[in-house]
Amino acid sequence: MTPEAATPEAMTSASARRESPPSMIERMTLILDAFSGPTARLTLEDVARRTRLPRSTAHRILDQLVRQRWLAHHSFGYGLGQRALGLGGQDGGHGKIREAAAPLLHELQVTTGLVAHLAVLDGAEIFYLDKLGGRLATSVPSRVGGRAPAHCTALGKAMLAWLEPEQVDALLGSGISRLTSRTIGELGILHQELHRIRQRRGLAFERGESFPGIACVAAAIRSAEGPVAGISLAGDIRAPLENVAPLVVTAAREASQTLFPGSAPAGRPGGRARRGGGTGDGTTWSPETMNRLVAVDGRGDWM
Repeated sequence: MTPEAATPEAMTSASARRESPPSMIERMTLILDAFSGPTARLTLEDVARRTRLPRSTAHRILDQLVRQRWLAHHSFGYGLGQRALGLGGQDGGHGKIREAAAPLLHELQVTTGLVAHLAVLDGAEIFYLDKLGGRLATSVPSRVGGRAPAHCTALGKAMLAWLEPEQVDALLGSGISRLTSRTIGELGILHQELHRIRQRRGLAFERGESFPGIACVAAAIRSAEGPVAGISLAGDIRAPLENVAPLVVTAAREASQTLFPGSAPAGRPGGRARRGGGTGDGTTWSPETMNRLVAVDGRGDWM
């Protein structure tokens, strides 16, 4: 077909092909640039309109960006994910988290004498950013820069609890392994445990699930998009963790407010954010409240 014979429709189609980003990387960048800031929320239609990409193309790339944690998908739309915010990948965002949590970890360790940890969720594992332990440090076999399976650590479970069940399945795959006789080895049982953690307003416990003889209590540092890190206290398996649990929750809440001022933490997946107590409003938990939040089964394991 000569240029003289080209129809207006053909010329329009050729122009659209020339204007469309030719590579996947350019299309992904175009989509990420559509988000104006860390709190921006866009629907699929918004993204397609702003990028001028076909709706099916935009949807396919959005799914890939969500799987890689560049974006997060919520019931109210898409938002920037942990990697895009610099809070979940191997980058300078770790420094921001450590800076916000450092004084809180120090206070926790000095006040309780237990080992304080800071970690982020990296796929199916947690990645330790900091550890303060005093004389007990050598008794807890964790290290800064080390990793552990998320499903059998209090830190990992505290963060997994604030993800959608489908996200948990995607991160952990079809099966989870046991490290000790106490490790949860089935995804169905893990989901039940994550549900109990949400009912306890984010408190996660583990006793001997990751390391024999070691117990831990943790809570997640959260933004409006979801969990970005976790703070924990660990010690001997006989340690009375229920006594220090409110301190961990308070530290996680203060770190969240430092990192995301004015941004309310994400609520329970599939529901509304809780009000009037627990992790979000500064309420001090009484012993009676703690007894209701923390249940013990017949074996003496924290539920």
